[in-house]
Amino acid sequence: MDYKYIEQLLERYWECETSLQEEEILRSFFSQDNVPGSLLQYKALFTYEQTQKQTEVLGEDFDDRMAELVAEQQPVKARTVSLTQRLMPFFRAAAIVAIILTLGNALQVAFVQEAPSTINMAGVEVQKTDVNSVAYSDTVKIDTMQKAVQAAPLIK
Repeated sequence: MDYKYIEQLLERYWECETSLQEEEILRSFFSQDNVPGSLLQYKALFTYEQTQKQTEVLGEDFDDRMAELVAEQQPVKARTVSLTQRLMPFFRAAAIVAIILTLGNALQVAFVQEAPSTINMAGVEVQKTDVNSVAYSDTVKIDTMQKAVQAAPLIK
C-alpha cells in the first residue's frame, strides 16, 4: 500500500503548515490498528489525546470529597500578647543605644591624652591641668608677641 499522502501530511505537520482538518486526518489514520512499520513511531504522538481522555477521568465521588474538604473549617486559636511582648522591640533598641554609648565613652577615655603644659618666653608656665580632655589640646593659645605689646607701656 502507498502512504505517500500521509507522509506528505507528516512533513507539513513538522513544518507547522497543516490545517485542523489535515491534523484530524492524521489522528484518525494513526488510531487504526494496522499502521505500517515505518510510521509506527508516530502513532503515540497522535493517539495520546484519545488514550489520556479515557485513562485519566475523575471519580464520581470527587465533587463530594472536595465539598467536604472545603466545608471543614479549622478552629482559629487566639493568642494573647502581653505588654512585655509588645514592647520587646523598644527594649532591644534601648539596649543597642546603651551599648553604643558605653563603647563610645570607653573609647573616648582610652584615646584622651593629658594636655601638655606650655611655657611662654618669660619662662612662666601658662597652662598646667590634671584634667584629661580632648578640648584642652584644642584650646586657643595666646600670641606671646601680642601679650608683650599689651604689657609694655607706651613711651612718648
